[in-house]
Amino acid sequence: MSVLVYTEVSKGKIRKASLEAVNYGNHIAGKLGTTVTAVVSGKHDQAILQDLGRAGAKKTLVISHDKISSADGQALAAAVEQAALAENATVIVFSHDVVSKAVAPRLAVRLKAGIVAGAVDYPAIDGGNFSVRKNAFSGKATAVYAMHSEKKIITLLPNSFPVQLGEGTCEVADFAVNLDAVTPKITVKETRQASSTLNLPEAELVVSAGRGMKGPENWGIVEELAKVLGAATACSRPIADMGWRPHHEHVGQTGITIRPNLYIAIGISGAIQHLAGVNGSKTIVVINSDPEAPFFKAADYGVIGNAFEILPALTEAMKKFKAAQN
Repeated sequence: MSVLVYTEVSKGKIRKASLEAVNYGNHIAGKLGTTVTAVVSGKHDQAILQDLGRAGAKKTLVISHDKISSADGQALAAAVEQAALAENATVIVFSHDVVSKAVAPRLAVRLKAGIVAGAVDYPAIDGGNFSVRKNAFSGKATAVYAMHSEKKIITLLPNSFPVQLGEGTCEVADFAVNLDAVTPKITVKETRQASSTLNLPEAELVVSAGRGMKGPENWGIVEELAKVLGAATACSRPIADMGWRPHHEHVGQTGITIRPNLYIAIGISGAIQHLAGVNGSKTIVVINSDPEAPFFKAADYGVIGNAFEILPALTEAMKKFKAAQN
């Protein structure tokens, strides 16, 4: 019996969300008296994979197959299933992202496992039963799900848990999978890396803007503020739909769900669909010229005024503040 955690490598290092998932799995393993086995797809430097050991994994299985792609949930689910059976895993943990949304439900069907997607707290464990908390009704309430199945799958909202690294190491082993019975339904012809240097779901600081910016030509002042803060940039859905910004920056109920320490919303009215994707933020700052904008009701701090005057002044103030700290 073990806890299996699916992990990913991005830009030459283990993703922060994956380290969160390993920490989470290690917490569960401690309660169950077992250990964590990490699973990673593709060949990577062993030194990089040792970060999984520092996060709590005792073993890392490396799966590599020409049919496996993060874009094909069918093949990846079959591969993770074989790893779970080989490790006799009763609990499988994923980060709640694009990959897990494609893989975890398929894996649950294959293993006849219970599944809770988007957990925001550690489970309460009573024997073989789990109680797992997640957000409900677009973040307006919390629901507790009881899991009584023999096998359990949990996906975690990124930035919900702190990353803790110790001095541990992990055994790294290749894991051969048999995917002869899997007929790929997706052909990946090209992969393009997002231009942003920060992964939006994992970013601790996010600067986001909406239609109040009036046009894509005005986005420079948003990007400059984000650069000074060391923040990722995001946008509301209409902005992505109009092509002002790339779709991977769209946050909200129909886009990416984020939980940064600081979320600055500029020229965004605050429709419920947008709030559903950002209301887990630790601190929300809203800048809007409309004092009746709904977003102010959800804000920790609100600034009523013209963004084209406020943003340059805020950027200059941050530059002076940082200069004074050096």
